[in-house]
Amino acid sequence: MTISKQLFTHISTDGKLEISLKDVEVPQPKSHEVIVRIEAAPINPSDMWPMFGPANLAEATLSTDKSTYSAPVHKSILPRIKSRLGQVLPIGNEGAGVVIAAGDSKAAQALMGKTVAILTGGVYAQYCCVPAQACLVHNEGTTAMNAATSFVNPLTALGMVETMRMEGHTALVHTAAASSLGQMLNKICIAEGVSLVNIVRSQQQVDILEKIGAKYICNSSSETFKADLYKAIDETGATLAFDAIGGGEIVSDILTAMEQSGSKDAVGFNTYGSEANKQVYIYGGLDFSPSTLNRAYGMTWGIGGWLLMRFLSKLKPEQVGQLQKRVADEITTTFACSFTDELSFEQAMTPEIALQYNAKKTGEKYLINPNKSV
Repeated sequence: MTISKQLFTHISTDGKLEISLKDVEVPQPKSHEVIVRIEAAPINPSDMWPMFGPANLAEATLSTDKSTYSAPVHKSILPRIKSRLGQVLPIGNEGAGVVIAAGDSKAAQALMGKTVAILTGGVYAQYCCVPAQACLVHNEGTTAMNAATSFVNPLTALGMVETMRMEGHTALVHTAAASSLGQMLNKICIAEGVSLVNIVRSQQQVDILEKIGAKYICNSSSETFKADLYKAIDETGATLAFDAIGGGEIVSDILTAMEQSGSKDAVGFNTYGSEANKQVYIYGGLDFSPSTLNRAYGMTWGIGGWLLMRFLSKLKPEQVGQLQKRVADEITTTFACSFTDELSFEQAMTPEIALQYNAKKTGEKYLINPNKSV
């Protein structure tokens, strides 16, 4: 019997977060399953909310035996997360490692010794048992660290471009654009001749994108931001945006610039604005404040949410397979990701280090290696 150490998160009904390291039994793989020894699992922004919730990490502590990380959650916030209270939940969306055991099916046996990426929602574990068809198989020579970010960022970036085409748009706007995902999106758009308007918040982020060849970059901290945004949208004809921020006025600013561009040649009484549909999808929550809409963009617009898994569910299996193959083939180029540090379980649970990676700073990305010794 194999025992795997695995991270779990729990928020009690009286407002206490606990992230705990537990021993779990690894099942014998069924005919269609494989066991993956996890060697690299990124800490993505999408992992941090399930992991920490709204806990006050500044007051976190680590138990003497270093198996439990605790932090308080203000009781006024508990109603917002009622659905998860009292539940012990696995964490870690994606990761990569080597297949060390397999069921007796041909598909499972073919993966023995291969480096694969998986998306389970519980990958912060030394070993994971998953169906063979759930593995993204990487080419020979690809390391687990290379393959660690095979799903969330690459498929999201590809999904944004595919959504653009499926919905009849021809250019994109993207916020928080200097992120790892944003850089991947730029590389895809440059390679495919798609115009992309990047919104960032500092000159440092402008420099990052210029270095990889981005053409349209708007700095939201600049006094000329709204004028720059209008010019970029007008030149590209972008009518679709993906927003990682969520709160504030950025969505409204984008729709306003799209409307200004679409209506610039209008004559006469223009009550309902431009005819072209202007769409913004919010796919992240870097800012949890309310989204403010200053409705000056006519009547042909929409705001919605966008989730990777729901997008992929709209595709045929062969289409998903094509996207995954592209990720595997370009994992060290288009979809390459560098990491600030590789953490053991103990390091990831250290309060000072948790504050560092939870800050979500541009240019900083951490991963957990569940099999790394301290």
